[in-house]
Amino acid sequence: MCDYSLHNTASRSANVGEKIVTTRFAGSTTRGFAAVGEPAVALCLLPGTEVVFEQEAEFDHVFGGVLPRLRQLGSNVARFRQINLSDAHAHHDALEFPNGRIVLLTRLRPGQRATVIQLPAAQRAATAEPTDDSVVRDQVQG
Repeated sequence: MCDYSLHNTASRSANVGEKIVTTRFAGSTTRGFAAVGEPAVALCLLPGTEVVFEQEAEFDHVFGGVLPRLRQLGSNVARFRQINLSDAHAHHDALEFPNGRIVLLTRLRPGQRATVIQLPAAQRAATAEPTDDSVVRDQVQG
Protein backbone atom coordinates (compact mmCIF):
# COMPACT_ATOMS: atom_id res chain seq x y z
CA MET A 1 0.00 0.00 0.00
CA CYS A 2 1.05 3.58 -0.36
CA ASP A 3 0.51 5.99 2.48
CA TYR A 4 -2.26 8.57 2.31
CA SER A 5 0.26 11.40 2.12
CA LEU A 6 1.56 10.15 -1.24
CA HIS A 7 -1.72 10.67 -3.12
CA ASN A 8 -0.03 13.31 -5.33
CA THR A 9 2.98 11.10 -6.09
CA ALA A 10 3.18 8.62 -8.96
CA SER A 11 3.18 5.05 -7.67
CA ARG A 12 3.25 1.41 -8.72
CA SER A 13 3.45 -2.03 -7.12
CA ALA A 14 6.79 -3.53 -6.16
CA ASN A 15 7.96 -6.84 -7.65
CA VAL A 16 9.94 -9.73 -6.19
CA GLY A 17 13.66 -9.25 -6.75
CA GLU A 18 13.30 -5.52 -7.30
CA LYS A 19 16.05 -3.26 -5.93
CA ILE A 20 14.55 -0.45 -3.86
CA VAL A 21 15.80 2.54 -1.90
CA THR A 22 14.36 4.57 0.97
CA THR A 23 13.70 8.10 -0.22
CA ARG A 24 12.06 11.42 0.57
CA PHE A 25 9.60 12.29 -2.19
CA ALA A 26 9.67 15.74 -3.81
CA GLY A 27 6.85 18.01 -2.70
CA SER A 28 6.19 15.87 0.38
CA THR A 29 7.59 15.40 3.85
CA THR A 30 6.84 11.70 3.50
CA ARG A 31 9.43 9.02 2.96
CA GLY A 32 8.99 5.60 1.47
CA PHE A 33 10.42 3.22 -1.08
CA ALA A 34 11.30 3.97 -4.69
CA ALA A 35 12.85 1.66 -7.26
CA VAL A 36 16.55 2.25 -7.80
CA GLY A 37 16.68 4.59 -10.80
CA GLU A 38 13.05 5.78 -10.38
CA PRO A 39 13.26 8.26 -7.48
CA ALA A 40 10.00 10.04 -8.28
CA VAL A 41 7.81 6.89 -8.25
CA ALA A 42 6.64 5.50 -4.91
CA LEU A 43 6.68 1.72 -4.68
CA CYS A 44 3.62 0.29 -3.01
CA LEU A 45 4.04 -2.84 -0.91
CA LEU A 46 1.29 -5.17 0.24
CA PRO A 47 1.14 -6.12 3.92
CA GLY A 48 3.30 -9.19 4.37
CA THR A 49 5.87 -8.23 1.73
CA GLU A 50 9.39 -8.99 2.93
CA VAL A 51 12.48 -6.92 2.18
CA VAL A 52 16.17 -7.35 2.93
CA PHE A 53 18.40 -4.31 3.33
CA GLU A 54 22.01 -4.33 2.13
CA GLN A 55 23.06 -3.30 5.66
CA GLU A 56 21.39 -3.16 9.04
CA ALA A 57 18.34 -0.89 8.67
CA GLU A 58 18.40 2.52 10.34
CA PHE A 59 15.82 5.11 11.29
CA ASP A 60 15.95 8.72 12.45
CA HIS A 61 16.40 8.81 16.21
CA VAL A 62 16.40 12.07 18.15
CA PHE A 63 19.80 11.21 19.68
CA GLY A 64 21.13 9.39 16.60
CA GLY A 65 23.58 12.17 15.76
CA VAL A 66 25.28 11.79 19.14
CA LEU A 67 24.86 8.01 19.51
CA PRO A 68 24.63 6.49 16.01
CA ARG A 69 23.89 3.02 17.40
CA LEU A 70 20.46 4.32 18.48
CA ARG A 71 19.54 4.58 14.78
CA GLN A 72 20.14 0.87 14.21
CA LEU A 73 17.16 -1.45 14.08
CA GLY A 74 19.00 -4.68 14.82
CA SER A 75 18.33 -6.45 11.52
CA ASN A 76 18.49 -6.10 7.77
CA VAL A 77 15.28 -8.11 7.17
CA ALA A 78 11.78 -6.73 7.67
CA ARG A 79 8.14 -7.38 6.80
CA PHE A 80 5.86 -4.59 5.55
CA ARG A 81 2.67 -3.97 7.51
CA GLN A 82 0.17 -1.23 8.18
CA ILE A 83 -0.57 0.35 11.55
CA ASN A 84 -2.88 3.09 12.91
CA LEU A 85 -5.59 2.12 10.40
CA SER A 86 -8.33 3.70 12.52
CA ASP A 87 -6.71 7.13 12.12
CA ALA A 88 -7.27 8.37 8.56
CA HIS A 89 -4.71 11.15 8.96
CA ALA A 90 -1.86 9.11 10.42
CA HIS A 91 0.89 7.36 8.53
CA HIS A 92 0.11 3.67 8.11
CA ASP A 93 3.06 2.18 6.24
CA ALA A 94 5.57 0.49 8.54
CA LEU A 95 8.18 -2.25 8.72
CA GLU A 96 8.26 -4.93 11.40
CA PHE A 97 11.65 -6.38 12.27
CA PRO A 98 12.36 -9.86 13.70
CA ASN A 99 13.03 -8.38 17.16
CA GLY A 100 9.46 -7.01 17.23
CA ARG A 101 10.32 -3.37 16.52
CA ILE A 102 7.87 -1.59 14.24
CA VAL A 103 9.04 1.57 12.46
CA LEU A 104 7.04 3.85 10.18
CA LEU A 105 8.50 4.16 6.67
CA THR A 106 8.56 7.93 7.17
CA ARG A 107 11.14 7.41 9.95
CA LEU A 108 13.59 5.35 7.86
CA ARG A 109 16.84 7.08 6.97
CA PRO A 110 16.91 8.00 3.25
CA GLY A 111 19.33 6.26 0.90
CA GLN A 112 19.13 2.75 2.31
CA ARG A 113 19.08 0.07 -0.37
CA ALA A 114 17.06 -3.12 -0.12
CA THR A 115 15.60 -5.92 -2.24
CA VAL A 116 12.02 -7.20 -2.26
CA ILE A 117 12.47 -10.87 -1.39
CA GLN A 118 8.91 -12.11 -1.00
CA LEU A 119 5.34 -11.01 -1.64
CA PRO A 120 2.52 -12.08 0.70
CA ALA A 121 1.24 -15.62 0.07
CA ALA A 122 -2.15 -14.42 -1.23
CA GLN A 123 -0.45 -12.20 -3.81
CA ARG A 124 1.90 -14.98 -4.93
CA ALA A 125 -1.02 -17.37 -5.35
CA ALA A 126 -3.03 -14.83 -7.36
CA THR A 127 -0.20 -14.19 -9.79
CA ALA A 128 1.18 -17.72 -10.06
CA GLU A 129 0.24 -19.85 -13.03
CA PRO A 130 -1.19 -23.26 -12.13
CA THR A 131 1.22 -26.16 -12.36
CA ASP A 132 0.28 -29.54 -13.80
CA ASP A 133 0.07 -30.90 -10.22
CA SER A 134 -2.46 -28.26 -9.14
CA VAL A 135 -4.67 -28.99 -12.15
CA VAL A 136 -4.64 -32.71 -11.32
CA ARG A 137 -5.43 -32.03 -7.63
CA ASP A 138 -8.38 -29.81 -8.59
CA GLN A 139 -9.77 -32.48 -10.91
CA VAL A 140 -9.41 -35.22 -8.26
CA GLN A 141 -11.05 -33.12 -5.53
CA GLY A 142 -13.81 -31.78 -7.80
